[in-house]
This record gives sequence, structure tokens and C-alpha cells, in this order.
Amino acid sequence: MTIAFSIAVLYAVSVYAVVNVPLTRLNRQGPYLKGSLDADRARALHMKNRAVGSQPTVPATNLASHYTTNVGIGNPPTYYNLIVDTGSSNTFCGTGTKYVRTKTSIPTGQNLSVPYGSANLEGIEYLDQVTLAPNLVITNQSIGDALSYSGIQDVDGAIGLGPVGLTNGTLSPDDNATIPTVMNNAASQGLIEHQVLGVFFAPANSENDTNGALTYGGDDPSMYIPPVIFSPVTATSPATLFWGVNVTNAIYGNKTVIPQSTAGIVDTGSTLVILADDFFAIYVNSIPGANFDNNLGLLEIPKSSIPKMKPLIFFISGHSFIMDVAAQLIPADQNEFWGGDASKRYGVLANLGSNSGGGFDFVLGQKFLERYYSIYDADNNRIGLAST
Repeated sequence: MTIAFSIAVLYAVSVYAVVNVPLTRLNRQGPYLKGSLDADRARALHMKNRAVGSQPTVPATNLASHYTTNVGIGNPPTYYNLIVDTGSSNTFCGTGTKYVRTKTSIPTGQNLSVPYGSANLEGIEYLDQVTLAPNLVITNQSIGDALSYSGIQDVDGAIGLGPVGLTNGTLSPDDNATIPTVMNNAASQGLIEHQVLGVFFAPANSENDTNGALTYGGDDPSMYIPPVIFSPVTATSPATLFWGVNVTNAIYGNKTVIPQSTAGIVDTGSTLVILADDFFAIYVNSIPGANFDNNLGLLEIPKSSIPKMKPLIFFISGHSFIMDVAAQLIPADQNEFWGGDASKRYGVLANLGSNSGGGFDFVLGQKFLERYYSIYDADNNRIGLAST
């Protein structure tokens, strides 16, 4: 699970106004970030194996490896730093700041169990009031009170912004139930007109960089450069369970990294860009001297090879999405936060842990999304991407 803190500067404009919530990124020190690849890979493999009006905007915090947003739960609300996660759909707190029960907290009698690959959560379900922004207050929202957990640290929980079907099987004894997400309830309660989420991430320039935003109920055109390229959610399983898309092909210089149409996902909850092992090998072998640092969990790229690097281009819905050389690299001044050597350079791509062909062959995570605005449109079952 990826992690990010958000300092929420919340503002909204009337009913059905786009609500923008700012997000801040926090840079952690090496020992924590060194586990990012392992966490991303475990998360991706877990996902892969599953198959067997106007609107409000709020701020987000960039943690170098993840983003969070500040969410109020209860009445009066206690505010929690929750991971912004489009790759899961349960919302929970208590992994840092403990869940504070108030007059609006209603126990449902259900236990909650949510696996995230490298992280796991066990707890109890409540219905409670959730404040996403001053004029975006959801009632009777399912909340997990985390009683035991692993692989989750330095945040208070997660806000699940994935498709509602991902909640199936997370409750007991009612293990066949699905749980309405915050987006489902915001729409059904008339707080937003459309089940659409806009996400703006940007590369961090400093520690705790408040440089992102979530827009509930729509998108914020001030945060991207038109056009928005929409792609239907893929029909290929298991990527179709998530915010999945088809990449037609991908190239690096004159090398074809992804040779034919294949399915993967767009995921705010993953840090890196993950490729199936065979795709990743083509990419690595195209960069002279590049090798994977198993201890660090990152691709090490010789400084002498940086001037020779080429753009990595993904083709989606007939349009090219370019990761230029800078987008493929961790900024050198952030090496220490990742546990790396200040004299070296590291890449943001990594391998999935399995070869292509399983219906889940890539993850376009935070490092891709720092270059592209993303729109998650549940009303029309599609994903939008636009340059920033």
C-alpha cells in the first residue's frame, strides 16, 4: 500500500460545486521507502490474483512515495490522514490516530478484513459521518475501525476510491455483501452530481509538498491541458475489477517494450510504474549498464547512461502518453529518502514478479500520474488522462 499525507485546504462552491482538496507529499527516510517496490509488487500480484452540478476539490500531500488526504470522521469530526487509493474501495482509520466514536458512530455487527498484498487489515465496521470537505459531508458511510494490521505505518488509514465490487468479500459474516463507497454515497445523497473523481499529482520539490488535489464530483480544468483522452475500463480480467485500461503498445526509443494490446491498471495507491517481467526486461536491457538493486528495490542506472536515455511512450486509446527521461528517474536530491546512494541514479520502473499474459500486465502508479491528470468516471465506466 502506498502512503501519503495530505494537508487539506478544503473549499467548495455551492451545491454540486467541484470540491478541490489539496494533497501534500511527505518524503520519508530510506528504511521506509526501501520497501516501496516490495509493497508495490505484492500489492500488484494480490490484485492480479483476485480473479481467481459542479464538484468539490480538496488538497493532497505528496510523500515522495504516496499521497494522503485529510478526512473527518464522526460528529464532531476527528481528522485522519488517509491514503488516496483508487486501487481499493474500503475506507478505514485507526492505524495511526485511533478511531474516535461519537454520537454518529453506528456498529453494524460486521467484521472487516481487507488484504492489500504487503499489508493487511482486520477490524470492525461502523456507519459514520464522513467529512471530505466543508460542504461535502456523507452520512452513514461504512468505516473500518482497524484493530489489527500489518504493513501500514505513518498514516491513519485509507480512503477507498476504487470500484465498489472490490468491497465484496471484505465483511463477515455477511461475506457476499458489497459496501457503498464514499463516491457511491456522495452521489446517492445528492452531494455530488456525478460519480467522477479528478486527481492531480505533481513531482515534489520539497519534503511535505502540498502539490496535489482531489476533485469530487467532476474534474478541475484548471489543473490540466486539454484534451482529456478517455478510455473505457478494460473488459480483460482481472484488470477489469479495478480502474483498468488497455495499453495498445509501448516503446522505448526504437525498442518495443509492450508489443501488443494488454490490460493493466491506473492506481494512485502504487508508487512506481510496474511492468510484467518480460516487458521490464526489454526496458532494462535497452539502458546500457542498468541493473536492478535487489537490496534497495530500485533500478540503478549509470550516470553515463542518462544522456542516452529515451522517452518511454505508452499508447492508450490511440494517443501517446510520454514519460520523458526526467519522469523515469527519481530526482537525485531524493536518493537519501529512498535509501539510495547520493552518487547514483535510480529509475521509477520495476517488475511485476510475473510475465505478461495474465490479464494484469502493468500498473501506472504515482510516478506516471505525477505527469498526467487522471479522471475516474464511474458513471460512464471510463478513465480519462490529460497532460499537466
